[in-house]
Amino acid sequence: MKKIVVIGATGTVGHAVSAALKARHEVIEVGATRGQYRVDSTDPASIARLFGEIGQVDGIVTTTGKLHFGPLPEMTVEQFWVGLRDKLMGQINVVLGAQQYVNDGGSFTLTSGIVGDEPIREGANATTVNLALEGFVRGAAIELPRGIRINVVSPTVLTEALGAYAPYFRGFEPVTAERAAQAYLRSVEGAQTGRVYRVGY
Repeated sequence: MKKIVVIGATGTVGHAVSAALKARHEVIEVGATRGQYRVDSTDPASIARLFGEIGQVDGIVTTTGKLHFGPLPEMTVEQFWVGLRDKLMGQINVVLGAQQYVNDGGSFTLTSGIVGDEPIREGANATTVNLALEGFVRGAAIELPRGIRINVVSPTVLTEALGAYAPYFRGFEPVTAERAAQAYLRSVEGAQTGRVYRVGY
């Protein structure tokens, strides 16, 4: 049994990942505003406090991150920074700040998304952030010490999210959060590193 931290555990994907992992592992659920443990992943000091309290772990999963959706001709620099600050750097901050708390042979699993490969209207911020996360994972995989692995899961639109995002994803076949969670299991329990696990496309 491994000790796995799921950051974003109160969200749709994070909840499904936690449920899947609990069958075989000790899962520590972390939310932004709810849950036993909380963290602001945009704040390195908050990450340091969290892992100072939790201590050593075998794996860290991040399913967090806000993005800005809107027409590029009207987008401001500050709006574009939403995704860079939150989804991109929020997850990178966790890797940079928590790597010393991951046991030898442990793992990080981050979250990108289909619009990295399949751009949509009003999604330039999301496409940029998702591809940057995948680039970070490829680069980090060859440098993380002590056999620590790192992968990223890139799901298509979730069935559970269609209420909010359906207009952006006409013609995309959705997957359930439960199905997406299987890719996170593959990352946590497998042997690969530097991989992008695409789900549903």
